[in-house]
Amino acid sequence: MQEKGNISIHTENIFPIIKKFLYSDHEIFLRELVSNAVDASQKLKQLSGIGEFKGELGDLRVEVSFDEAAKTITISDRGIGMTAEDIKKYINQIAFSGATEFVEKYKDKGDEQQIIGHFGLGFYSAFMVAEKVEINSLSHVEGSEPARWICDGSTEFEISEGDRTERGTDIILHVNMEDSAEFLNEARLQGILDKYCKFLPIEVKFGEKDKQVEDGKDDEDKPKYKTVKEDNIINNPAPLWTKSPSELTDEDYLAFYRELYPFSEEPLFWIHLNVDYPFNLTGILYFPKVKNDFEMQKNKIQLYSRQVFITDEVKDVVPEFLMLLHGVIDSPDIPLNVSRSFLQADGNVKKINSYITKKVADKLGELYKKDRAEYEKKWSDIGLFVKYGMLSDEKFYDKAKDFALLENVDGEFFNFDEYKTKTEALQKDKDDNLVYLYSTDPAKQHTFIQSIKKKSYDVLKMDGQLDSHFIGTLEHKLEKTQLKRVDAETVDKLINKDEKIESVLSDDDKEKAKTIFEKAINDKNSTVAVESLASDEMPVIVTMPEFMRRMKDMQRQGGGGMMMMGDMPDQYNVAINANHPLVAKVLGSDQEDAKEKLARQAYDLALLSQGLLEGEALTQFINRSVELSTN
Repeated sequence: MQEKGNISIHTENIFPIIKKFLYSDHEIFLRELVSNAVDASQKLKQLSGIGEFKGELGDLRVEVSFDEAAKTITISDRGIGMTAEDIKKYINQIAFSGATEFVEKYKDKGDEQQIIGHFGLGFYSAFMVAEKVEINSLSHVEGSEPARWICDGSTEFEISEGDRTERGTDIILHVNMEDSAEFLNEARLQGILDKYCKFLPIEVKFGEKDKQVEDGKDDEDKPKYKTVKEDNIINNPAPLWTKSPSELTDEDYLAFYRELYPFSEEPLFWIHLNVDYPFNLTGILYFPKVKNDFEMQKNKIQLYSRQVFITDEVKDVVPEFLMLLHGVIDSPDIPLNVSRSFLQADGNVKKINSYITKKVADKLGELYKKDRAEYEKKWSDIGLFVKYGMLSDEKFYDKAKDFALLENVDGEFFNFDEYKTKTEALQKDKDDNLVYLYSTDPAKQHTFIQSIKKKSYDVLKMDGQLDSHFIGTLEHKLEKTQLKRVDAETVDKLINKDEKIESVLSDDDKEKAKTIFEKAINDKNSTVAVESLASDEMPVIVTMPEFMRRMKDMQRQGGGGMMMMGDMPDQYNVAINANHPLVAKVLGSDQEDAKEKLARQAYDLALLSQGLLEGEALTQFINRSVELSTN
C-alpha cells in the first residue's frame, strides 16, 4: 500500500492554519503532542468502558523519547490508534477536530469531558520544530493494518504501510537543526514536560532517573545504599483538585501546595472549587501570606484544561483582586484560541469570574463566623485581599462589609457596625458627622495620638499597602462619616464640636506671638496661626491639611494620588498654643534674639515629634538645646 496526495486546506479552516504561527513559544509543540497521546488513551478507556473495545487495555502509559544522533523526538502511546483512513480524515484535513467528532458520537455513553484535545490542529504544531514528521500507527479495531504517514511541512504527504505491531501511535519529529536544535536536550525536554504535563491524567514517561535504595549494612551496622534506575514518570495523574473535598485532609492540601510552590511559606487557608453547572470548574485556591511586592505575588494561579497546563496569566478568569491568590483552576468551559494561550472574555469566563468571587466571599464569611479570634490573628494577611476586593468590586464590597475589620492602634478589632457603635457617642462633629481618626504610623504620630486619647477618642491604624485608597472608599460608602488623619489638624479641629476655649492672651499679644514665630520659622510654605488650645497640649503643633496628606499617601503607595503632588512643596499649618506657658515665656522675654530662639526651639520640637527635622536644622536644634540647658 502506498499513496501520495495533497493535504486538504479548505477556505473555512485556513484561518486556524494561520493562527498556529501565533504560538508564543515553540515549546508548545510538546504539550500539544503529549496531550494528543493522552487523549488517544482516554478515548480507548472510554470505548472499553462502554463495551465497544473488548481487548485488554494493558499499560496506557505515554512515552516521550529523543535520539540526539538521529535528531528525532518521539511521542508514543498505546491508545486508540489510527488506520490509513483515519489519518486521511483527521490529519490531512487540517483543523478537522477528531475529539469533537468523538465527543458528539459518544456524548450519551460516557464522560466526554475526559477528551482533552482537538486532534489534527494541535498535531501541526510539530512543524514549528520539525522539518519532517512521521506517524506510525495501528488502530485498536481488530484486523486493522498499520499505517505510516510522512510529511515535510508542505501540503504534500505520503501514506504507506506501517510496521507498528501494537495498537497506538508513534509521532516521530525529525528536528530542524537550524532553528530547533535546543529541543534535542534532556534537560530542555524535561523542563517543558514539567511545565505543561505535570498533571495529565495518563502517566507520561520520559527516560529513567536515579533512585537510592538500601543495599545491606556496613561494618557499623548502618544501612548502605546503591543507585538504581527507575522510570522517570513526570506527572501526577490524579492531582488533588480532581478529588472530592470529603476525602481530603488538611495535610493533603498543604502537601499539594508544597508540590506547586516548593519554596513558599504555608498558606493561610484554601478553597476547593467544584461546580458542574452552569459550567464545569474544579480547582483549589490558596490564600498565601502576602509579601510587600504585589507584582511578585501575581501570576501564581495556574490555569488547566482537563489537566493540561494552559497559562498562569488568568486575569480574565480570576477577578483582579484575587490575582494574589495561589493555586489551580481547571475548566473545559474556558474558551481558548488555537494556541490555548489567550483567554477570550465570553459569557462562560464572566460566569466563572463571578462564581470565584462568590466562593471567596463565602469562605471568608464562614471563617469570620466560625472562629473570630483566629480570623483576627490572620487579618494582616486576609485584610489585603478583602480591602483589594472592596476597592475594585462593588458586589464583593456588599458581601465583605459584614466580615471586613477595622483595627485601632491598641490592637482591637471591630466590624463596621461595632466601630460605629464604639465611636458615635463621642466622635460626632457639630454637623452630626461621625469622624473616624486614623494613624498611618502610630510610632511616628504618637504625640498626636496621645492628645486625641486625652479626649477619649479612638484612633484607627491605617498603615497597610492599600489603606490610603481604602480610606476614600469608606468615606464614600459609610453614611455621614469622615476620616481624618491624626496629624491633619489640632485635636479640637479634627472633630469640630464648636466648643470655644478661652485664650489667656489678648488679641494684641496673639498678633505679637504670631509675628515672632513667623520670623523665627521663616518658611513661606508654612501658615502660622495662634489658637486657643488646652494648656496641656504642645506649645507648637505642625499639621498638614488632610487633602494633601491623603494625596501624598496615595502617591507614595503606588499611584492613585494626584501626580502633581510630587512636584508641589509640602504645605504645613503651624498652630501656636496661646494657652501654653512657653508662649507666654516667649512674649515675656526682654531680648528679641531670645524670643526668636525660644520660638524656633518650640517649632523644631514640633517638627522633631513627627520626624520632620533633619540635616542642618536638626544639628542647629541639638546645639540650641545644649545652649538653652546651660543658661
